[in-house]
Amino acid sequence: MAGAAPAPAKGPAQPTGVLLVNLGTPDAPTPEAVRRYLREFLMDRRVIALPWALRWAIVHLFVLPFRPRKTARKYSTIWTRDGSPLRVNTLRQAQLLRGYLGERLKRPVPVAAAMRYGKPSIAEGLAELAAHECRRVLVIPMYPQYSASTTASVEDALGKALRRTRPAPAVRVLHDFHADAGYAKAIAKNVNDYWMKHGRPDRLVMSFHGLPRAVVDKGDPYERQCRESARLIATELGWNDARTVVSFQSRFGAQEWLQPYTADVLADLGHRGVGRVDVICPGFAADCLETLEEIAQLGRDQFREAGGRDFHYIPTTNDSPPWMTALAAMTLHNLALWQAGKP
Repeated sequence: MAGAAPAPAKGPAQPTGVLLVNLGTPDAPTPEAVRRYLREFLMDRRVIALPWALRWAIVHLFVLPFRPRKTARKYSTIWTRDGSPLRVNTLRQAQLLRGYLGERLKRPVPVAAAMRYGKPSIAEGLAELAAHECRRVLVIPMYPQYSASTTASVEDALGKALRRTRPAPAVRVLHDFHADAGYAKAIAKNVNDYWMKHGRPDRLVMSFHGLPRAVVDKGDPYERQCRESARLIATELGWNDARTVVSFQSRFGAQEWLQPYTADVLADLGHRGVGRVDVICPGFAADCLETLEEIAQLGRDQFREAGGRDFHYIPTTNDSPPWMTALAAMTLHNLALWQAGKP
């Protein structure tokens, strides 16, 4: 990451840690906690690409007075005894990755989890690794597909945290893993395991988080990477044909976003009398509000209200063994490249 930390030197291995970073979550399913989370999230210039004053006005005058209570109710429908599913799953991934790496390298490798928005913060994650005397940190944003609004935002926060850290560790960032064979195979294995228990659908919808069309038109590679991920996963499944539909969810605001919209796809399939639809969300490394409420609950209702009968949301990989094996392999590969001084 240019300008964030000194380049790693070739030579003997330095103590290295791994930081997994996901999007974030409120601390509780309450309006107050959601308001704090939304303020941090929506005031990010990568999320709402407007001048600060206009962004402040939209967020503080039109969003924060109204949305937190509604969003808190949504969070309450997915909250678990252990807390937010996104945080629980990400912490579990970090714990398991620590074990996978230690087993393969025959030495302990510190692994910490952080959130771009909310807690634990990126600065807290770096501090945890610093306590283990890590002089190098491999940062893995848990976004398979690169976008300026996600991965680049992590780099922004990382750079800010590093400027406050003395001494700052050397850092390497994994920018995306959309075409990683292990990632595609892990998702396909997850789907096939589900189908072995529940049978196969008439259509498989792969729903990715959306982006404004204007962002992609300016050169963001996100849409292309989503479609490539979908192709690889469908090929692994043997479903790279008309039975598989790619769509985009979580549209916000009045501008055009990437299409087709998942809600429209589900309604159309229901109107057409498709008997069973399964939905997966390959852009999410851990289940969260966008998968468990927007798809598993709201998407199901949209499909059924349009006349569809059988709807299945297949949980994302979370901490499944195939995914953790793939994540460990990606981590080891990047650590080896770094040690060899290769990009």
